[in-house]
Amino acid sequence: MSIIDMVRQALGPIFIAGLQVTIPLTIVSFILALIIAGITAVSRISNSRILRFVFATYVWIFRGTPLIVQLFIAYFGLASLGLTLDAWTAAVITFGLNSGAYASEAIRAAILSISNGQWDAARSLGMSRLKILQRIIAPQAFRIALPPLFNELISLVKGTSLAASITLVEMFLVSQRVAARTYQPLIMYIVVAFFYLMISTILVGIQSYLEKRTTKHVGGNTHA
Repeated sequence: MSIIDMVRQALGPIFIAGLQVTIPLTIVSFILALIIAGITAVSRISNSRILRFVFATYVWIFRGTPLIVQLFIAYFGLASLGLTLDAWTAAVITFGLNSGAYASEAIRAAILSISNGQWDAARSLGMSRLKILQRIIAPQAFRIALPPLFNELISLVKGTSLAASITLVEMFLVSQRVAARTYQPLIMYIVVAFFYLMISTILVGIQSYLEKRTTKHVGGNTHA
């Protein structure tokens, strides 16, 4: 069998694994990560010392330990304690918590970059802290946090390849199986790398478009 024939045979299974597993895994995990990141960022700038300590500890743990170790703890480690998670659930929870820790720092930094004068002005109008965050701070922080959040999303896409280590049949595991069958690991890994590259390139394009849209929106408001 020629290399071209092997590549053709591998494209289908890898593409299907991308559509059925890698992309949905990325989307669900990132949605979870954004929810966790938002809660964490707000908690870390709250007046509660307990909340700040709890969420700072969470960020410290998940940023300071390898992602693959976290996956193994969720999938293999918890099973030894009687809490068995299937590969998909373990991956979503782990990726969500890991990305959430990094994304929370981007959101927190964006919130803190907003001048205190805006907080003070809103308070003088009688607005609560929650309403200030929702109506004034969050829209501005979103534009600031957009680039690092997209960077985290792109990192998450590539990081999903580690789910192969806990038997989740995503693109990388499919390429490994094809490589074992064809004895062409270099070719198969180049093929799967191409798929990751294409997904990342699409996300970079979306990021660029959104940045231009938000910058135009800000510029329009400033001119007005």
